[in-house]
Amino acid sequence: MNEGQNTLTLSIDGDPCRVPVGISVAAALSLCGDARCRLSISHQPRAPFCGMGVCQECRVTINGLRRLACQTLCQAGMRIERSDDE
Repeated sequence: MNEGQNTLTLSIDGDPCRVPVGISVAAALSLCGDARCRLSISHQPRAPFCGMGVCQECRVTINGLRRLACQTLCQAGMRIERSDDE
């Protein structure tokens, strides 16, 4: 992806990722190669399902706070961490 005013950089599990301005965290996860948000109790990967916050499958930690990836817009410098303890 070309750098410019229409992209921003954030980190996903400590790795930098450039994404278009205006996309959700859920879309950024998918765009950066792994749509998984967390692991279930049985350690199965879970990803966004409903896209509107009802199912809560897209829970991630953003800048230290638990958020729904499908309902959160990306911001420059955002630190996204997938949860493996659910």
